[in-house]
Amino acid sequence: MPLATLLALPRYSLLLFSMRLLFTFLALLGALSAQAFSPAEIARWQQQAKQVKIVRDNWGVPHVYGKTDADAVFGLLYAQCEDDFARVEDNYIVNIGRLAEVEGEAALYQDLRARLFLDSTQAISIYRKSPAWMKQLLNAFADGTNFYLYSHPTVRPKLLRRFQPWMPLMFSEGSIGGNISVVPLERLKNFYSQRKSTSWQRPDFMKQDQEPVGSNGFAIAPAKSASGHALLLINPHTSFYFRPEVQVISEAGLNAYGAVTWGQFFVYQGFNQHCGWMHTSSYADSMDEYLETIEKKDGKYVYRYGSKLRPVQTTTVSIAYKQADGKLGRKEFTTFRTHHGPVVGQQADNKWVTVRMMDTPLEALEQSYLRTKATDYASFREVMKLNGNASNNTVFADSKGTIAYWHGNFIPRRDPQFDWSMPVDGSNPKTEWQGLHKVEDLVQVMNPASGWIQNCNSTPFTVAGPSSPAKNKYPAYMAPDAENYRGVNAVRVLSRKNTFTLDTLIAAAKDPYLAGFEELIPALAKDFQFAMDSPNPPEGNVVEAMKLLRGWDRRYGKTSVAQTVATYWGEKIQRLARTRVAPNQPMDQMKLIAFVIAKTSPQEKVAALQETLDELTRDFGTWKMPWGEVNRFQRLTGNIQETYDDQQPSLPVAFTSSAWGSLAAFGSKAYPGTKKRYGNIGNSFIAVVEFGPRLKARSVLAGGNNSKPSSPHFTDQAGLYVEENFKDVLFYPEDVQKHAERTYSPGQ
Repeated sequence: MPLATLLALPRYSLLLFSMRLLFTFLALLGALSAQAFSPAEIARWQQQAKQVKIVRDNWGVPHVYGKTDADAVFGLLYAQCEDDFARVEDNYIVNIGRLAEVEGEAALYQDLRARLFLDSTQAISIYRKSPAWMKQLLNAFADGTNFYLYSHPTVRPKLLRRFQPWMPLMFSEGSIGGNISVVPLERLKNFYSQRKSTSWQRPDFMKQDQEPVGSNGFAIAPAKSASGHALLLINPHTSFYFRPEVQVISEAGLNAYGAVTWGQFFVYQGFNQHCGWMHTSSYADSMDEYLETIEKKDGKYVYRYGSKLRPVQTTTVSIAYKQADGKLGRKEFTTFRTHHGPVVGQQADNKWVTVRMMDTPLEALEQSYLRTKATDYASFREVMKLNGNASNNTVFADSKGTIAYWHGNFIPRRDPQFDWSMPVDGSNPKTEWQGLHKVEDLVQVMNPASGWIQNCNSTPFTVAGPSSPAKNKYPAYMAPDAENYRGVNAVRVLSRKNTFTLDTLIAAAKDPYLAGFEELIPALAKDFQFAMDSPNPPEGNVVEAMKLLRGWDRRYGKTSVAQTVATYWGEKIQRLARTRVAPNQPMDQMKLIAFVIAKTSPQEKVAALQETLDELTRDFGTWKMPWGEVNRFQRLTGNIQETYDDQQPSLPVAFTSSAWGSLAAFGSKAYPGTKKRYGNIGNSFIAVVEFGPRLKARSVLAGGNNSKPSSPHFTDQAGLYVEENFKDVLFYPEDVQKHAERTYSPGQ
């Protein structure tokens, strides 16, 4: 622009122009300083981008088309980064063990835990030995992510300025926590900081003061389907926004739709035109703890194995962490390992605890990807022979009419004389794993006579009603899972209906009955009557509230005051009961409620009810609060750690915590500065699928597919979500084109 023209501009226009120049300069400077990408690789990315097309539909869902599978993966990662780069990066920071560089010294032991089981050196070695087809996908993962960073120079990563192709090998299954998350951090810290620990800690998944996580999966056989085609419900319960909705297609036969964990290149829970797969978190025993007898010999640690002593392997691990001044510090750990696995703690009797778990990341990643290209039951089952799924059960349906269920996948063979729910003697060779169970050995069912399958992270021995597998045919370690209230309700719902459609399957998935209160409320009513017959009977609002609870139908609803009172009271009395549970005593939700009924007195139950009414009155001015007024959906910032505000808009939600048996799960709580409760975990991506000659499906996400508040797809699905309604899935290209909002190639 000529100088005379500039001088003639109004002052505000000149200022605006100057600001634009400044921002452009800063963006270019950022691009030069943040990523050192070579001209050759940039040219290669740009060439590959031409082979990729991304179509965003009217819900913002990316439909990614590529010539090869690698092209499709390239585009998929680019699209994920567009929607939520922060979560893509965060998942890898955590899984490669570098969280302390972002969050400081408090995260050191989380990083140490990750490094104990797999480090980058091992991952690089596995990458180099990977088959050519997998290398292509791993390269495409890194290239698509790095091309996004190159194309968006104003995006400032917290840590990872270049993604490497070996990274997915450290994050290979897609589960919300992964296997190592059950290793207690406090016990690990006690050992490696040389602090004394006086008691054994049960793995974290046994804690009962956390919102239950898991999933629901239903499959309906053609005999019970109005259309004569198999139906599948996909209903993961995760932290909100943990998985977006995508479709990824290639000319090489890939065509998968569903939920993908941020940063991964395979559809984790979803379907293709031939079949669908739903994973529910499993308690099948896929890992074990060993107690190692340690001695010192010639100044070095050894451990007893049989009649011999073996040297303990030692390694120095150096972990960087962000200091208070923002600079990086380093802490070195001398880590220990036996042939069973890394040392993760110490028992009160001075025996060291090691953990053995699945250590085949390549097979896990291969299985995660290849199952998305399965065409029927036989090919899906063939992929399962990789035994690379250590944390999940699988509910399955296909277009040939087959429905099936497998409980776990990676399950070691063990000597049944030992109690594998507890640490075993590492010095006894009889406690060694004896290979893995074959797929045909697993607890499973195929085309049950009942015509339906359900799993809600519960026992597989009720998975198909009267057609379920027999418990006495399997070793105890294979299926220690307890029944839960969701499982109870799912069996009831699926048993009472003879024919299902997509609509009635959705209705089944959101059945409002809360089985968790089925015994709890009558127990309260009984003890309340006992109190009424005492010399000093309850009086006032607590009597009115008890009358309300007695008449409640145990079903959730936005207008239900009884649900509010029951929920607050149930949480309060359970907190009291937990103080009386022996340390490390297994206590699933059904056992806990039985414990509440038996181990709290009538006076305590009634007092907790009065305290509940007082709390509600203090917070809201009245205890007569409809559930939808206190139980809310809100998304304000899109940050990984969302914030909540009672003064900002939110939506009422009827469904509730899965702890009470709610099939549609919505874990909510009050946050600092709020009186209302806001959901952050539960139903996330939900879909129903009919596998006919032309596939039909519907789905809904919590909130929307994009993490930016400025995006129209930040909360565009929230209205559907809170009403438990679904949108049509756009699976076929012609339908996608009819609803296309934007079509482009990466980098455009």
